[in-house]
Amino acid sequence: MSNNDSDDRRDHIRIKVSVPVQIQTDTSSSPIRGATADLSLSGCYIETIFPFPIGTNLDLQLYVETTILIAALVVTCDPQVGNGISFIRMLPEDREALEAFLEATEQAHDSASSASSAMSHRLATIA
Repeated sequence: MSNNDSDDRRDHIRIKVSVPVQIQTDTSSSPIRGATADLSLSGCYIETIFPFPIGTNLDLQLYVETTILIAALVVTCDPQVGNGISFIRMLPEDREALEAFLEATEQAHDSASSASSAMSHRLATIA
């Protein structure tokens, strides 16, 4: 991905989408459930008032059309807001499922944006 913003180090476009996620750490006995605020092929942002420290290893289960298993690492910590998560490892079939989900979500978003723009244009020409 080419981007003029030098502060943006992401390899893939993030899409604002809420996807259910189950989080497991080495230190927790039971999983934590949440949702993504945005998602890409290389990471996500999970909003939580109790974020994990930077460097925490996570095992994630994302629930899209199927369950995707991901080994991940916390790369940012915003107190009482959430965590930026980098995906470290996933099976090729999980990566393909995530990629298909993201493409479908982006196309649906683009279609909705186009329809909204067309409606705004029609309303402007009527007024």
